[in-house]
Amino acid sequence: MTQMKDIRQKSEGELVETVHAARETIRAERFKDKFGRKASVIRGAKVTIARSLTELATRSRNKETK
Repeated sequence: MTQMKDIRQKSEGELVETVHAARETIRAERFKDKFGRKASVIRGAKVTIARSLTELATRSRNKETK
């Protein structure tokens, strides 16, 4: 799970790549067998996705208002 202060320091390209990597992590975890899955990994990836998308949306909104 990535902290919000770390996410704010990344560029837009890095944020998009972070979202892509976290989505791939979720996909890989879901295809593991029932006993090999780790709920904490999936949950952490979802939080990372949400934080990254929130930051991207905030930056997009700030660009439109300027």
